[in-house]
Order: sequence, then structure tokens, then C-alpha cells
Amino acid sequence: MNSKKKILFLCTHNAARSQMAEGFVNAMHGDRYEAYSAGSEPTEVHSCAIEVMAEENIDIASHRAKPLDEYVDASFDFVVTMCADAQERCPIFPGAIFPGGIEYIHHAFDDPLSDAGPEGAPCTSFRRVRDEVREWIDATFGSP
Repeated sequence: MNSKKKILFLCTHNAARSQMAEGFVNAMHGDRYEAYSAGSEPTEVHSCAIEVMAEENIDIASHRAKPLDEYVDASFDFVVTMCADAQERCPIFPGAIFPGGIEYIHHAFDDPLSDAGPEGAPCTSFRRVRDEVREWIDATFGSP
């Protein structure tokens, strides 16, 4: 029997923040949690997200941006929305209409794509957001 709690991280594009969160939880807290991520308008995992996670020895190169409807029939213990701007369309998990004890958490992180340079430019904004995501993941899911 799997006693791990399941977490779904949501962002609009599933390109950076939610991918980083999924990577951190599975790498650092995988003994207690299984993490997944999705977006309402998935694009692709940004190369800077892959690069800055590799600097932490976490490989998300095989991750792909996934649409939210991939998880429409799945059950989760936690659904975490990560979009920073009220104007940004952060997805809502469709399971919200069904009872089941899902804990919804919203924690906004800046979109590293908003101040990222052209492809190949330094990934400074991604490093800052990565560090913020790691700190929040540890504070929220790190203690048993």
C-alpha cells in the first residue's frame, strides 16, 4: 500500500515554477510525497529551469509540460497553485467540485520568464525563483 501523500503543483504554462517544485519534492521528500505538475496552457519546460535544477543535482530534463486535464480523474492530497499575478490565469483543479479532503494551497512565486533574457542568456531570475521554491517546499513539506 502506498502511504505517500500526492501533491499537484499548478501554474499556467507548467514551464518552470511547478516543474521545480515537482523536482524538489520528489528528490528531497520522495519518502513521504509523490509530486506532479500541470498547467492550464502548457508550453514546454524552459531550458533555464532544467539548468538551474541541475545545479542542485536534480534532473528535470525528462520532464514535460502537461495539461491539467491529464489529471482530471486523479486524486491528490494537496493541490498547490503557484502563479504570482492576479492577472495571470492560474489554473483551478477540477477536483475542487468533489469532496475528498484535498488541501488547497496558494503560494505565489514570481514568473522567472517575465524577466528572463533571450534563450542562452544567464538564468539569474530562474535561480532566484528556484531558491525561493526550495525554501518554501522545505518549510511546507519538509517536516514529518
